[in-house]
Amino acid sequence: MLEIIHRKKRLSSFKLIALGFAGVIVLGALILMLPFSSNTGSVTPFHEALFTSTSAVCVTGLVVQDTGSYWSAFGQAVILLLIQIGGLGVVTVAATFTMLSGRKISLMQRSTMQDAISAPKVGGIVRLTRFIVRGTFLIELIGMVAMLPVFCRDHGFKGIWMAAFHSVSAFCNAGFDILGTTENKYPSLTGYVGEPTINIVIMILIIVGGIGFLTWDDICTNRWHFKKYRMQSKVILVTSVILIIVPAIFFFLFDFTGLPTGEKILASLFQSVTPRTFESTPADLTAMTESSKAIMILLMLVGGSPGSTAGGIKTTTLAVLILNAFSVCRKKNDTEVYGRRLECSAVKSASTIAVIYFLLFFIGGIIISTAEGMPLSACLYETASAVGTVGLTLGVTPQLSVLSQLILIVLMYLGRVGGLTLIYAAISNKNQSGAKLPLEKITVG
Repeated sequence: MLEIIHRKKRLSSFKLIALGFAGVIVLGALILMLPFSSNTGSVTPFHEALFTSTSAVCVTGLVVQDTGSYWSAFGQAVILLLIQIGGLGVVTVAATFTMLSGRKISLMQRSTMQDAISAPKVGGIVRLTRFIVRGTFLIELIGMVAMLPVFCRDHGFKGIWMAAFHSVSAFCNAGFDILGTTENKYPSLTGYVGEPTINIVIMILIIVGGIGFLTWDDICTNRWHFKKYRMQSKVILVTSVILIIVPAIFFFLFDFTGLPTGEKILASLFQSVTPRTFESTPADLTAMTESSKAIMILLMLVGGSPGSTAGGIKTTTLAVLILNAFSVCRKKNDTEVYGRRLECSAVKSASTIAVIYFLLFFIGGIIISTAEGMPLSACLYETASAVGTVGLTLGVTPQLSVLSQLILIVLMYLGRVGGLTLIYAAISNKNQSGAKLPLEKITVG
């Protein structure tokens, strides 16, 4: 027993984060396997339960069974709980229970909390965690109340549960929906393409959940004084606006040609927001142009912002890579933005993350395409959706074999936990030497 405790104490914060997510996923899968988790009363195969649990905890939204028609009320409640835990983060949820119990949070726990939400320092981490939890539940409640009239109008008393489920799912960027029926499976939000309330509320929830907890803190502290924001918050907000507006204009011009102008604007904006974080969409993705699908793949790989409920390489990673490219083109030694100089380590980390995610996305797509005999473009769309923890699909996920589903499970897990987190968890610093090898130049470009 003492040996186990000793080993536990040696675990780094990165290992705790990785193992925490894995533990919740496995536990969720075991619960979803139970007969009363499904509407049919039968035992759900482990690989299907594991896929659903991973998708929920990693706030992705890819499914092998229609959430609305296959899972019972209990199963849907379990999925919603897993989404909430995955959105806030396992460490944040554990820390919240620790605070509620009245126990003091140790320095080790504070350090883990800092890494979990990408906070700049340990100081004030407890206050920030309280702010995150309170803000999360308040925003989800507001979203639920806003959607309640529409869902109650269409579904009666059940609309209360639907409003709550979709509010949490949207804010946590999970993308699960419970609108499916036995006759109409996997409908997503296609029935609400012309409903402004649902579209606007869900878009706002997605954006708020995807910009990151530290950006919330900046906005609440400094209000409209943009100049007082942290440099990171400025980069996140500007990058997010660009990634919403530019693709929306493209989608408006080349897609949704059969819709009235008002619905077309809503659909374009929604389709621009959802690829970076959220699965449910009012659009028929198979009807979109190949160029639009390619843009959506790029948006899915980018994902949300650090310290948010979303996955992907993150908006800051993309911004750092672009800013560094501009600095190289201008023959500047340092990468600069908003009157500040970025650390070289940030540029190196951004490059590493981008390469890791691209390799996972591409290799996963090739393996699935080879195993299933499907077009590579469709498979790359699914792997981008998985590793970016978005959940958008062209409808092929339920048809995949167990091997392909396992690949998507791994990609979802890696996409949510983060490539660098797993690398830091796996590699120890003990054997690293301070010695440097001889320098030699290599031609690049």
